[in-house]
Amino acid sequence: MDLLCCEITEETECHAYPDPALLGDDRVLQNLLKTEERYAPSSSYFECVQKDITPLMRKIVAEWMLEVCEERKCQEEVFPLSMNYLDRFLSICPIRKTQLQLLGTACLLLASKLRETKPLTAELLVYYTDNSITLDDLWRWEQLVVSKLKWELSAVTPGDFLLHILSRLPVDSRAWDFLMIKRHAQTFIALSARVDADVANNQSIYSVAEYKFSMYTPSMIAAASIAAALHGLDWTGKSGYGLAGLLDELTRITAIEQ
Repeated sequence: MDLLCCEITEETECHAYPDPALLGDDRVLQNLLKTEERYAPSSSYFECVQKDITPLMRKIVAEWMLEVCEERKCQEEVFPLSMNYLDRFLSICPIRKTQLQLLGTACLLLASKLRETKPLTAELLVYYTDNSITLDDLWRWEQLVVSKLKWELSAVTPGDFLLHILSRLPVDSRAWDFLMIKRHAQTFIALSARVDADVANNQSIYSVAEYKFSMYTPSMIAAASIAAALHGLDWTGKSGYGLAGLLDELTRITAIEQ
């Protein structure tokens, strides 16, 4: 007799628990703060390097990259890391506008290889471009990107700072869910503060897709996202610190000027 199993199984990924020794060591945070400058893109590459592409073109490609990450349920770090690759590449190498999506696809491929246990495949990414590029194109540009970036792919992203900052804030872990705060902060890392003028319901657009946000350091974006998350969850009101007190704490931890 054949048995029919109707149980639905979902693939889950295993994650290591946060290491309290690493989170409690100030040297780790200081090294992150020092290292982030090494992976910063040029703030003026549209004026000095790129002649054929515009910030709007970058935004369109970035939003497409984000849609791919969301549909494939990629790790939170994949999209910011891929955008770091894209901005750093555009800072040093001029390209044509017809090559921008190809560049974004190559950056997604590399970022997923670095941060995913099951990375996006080249064939899948070609499919998401509506086959506007070929596998050979993608593989060549993958090699070109790593060459231009000198294989420095382990860039620091805002997500790398979240737990280090949260663990140093006076937030009672017994009363507040750190995982929820982290998820809210990750949403703010992805979401932009800009609101379209013709949208009345405060619909946001993703921040890393906005050119101006790429000019801020990952630690600044992380600190601002945590502040927005805690303020939105009313920690600032219930704790008695207030928003000004929270910003003072973040300044103390990261040495970022308000």
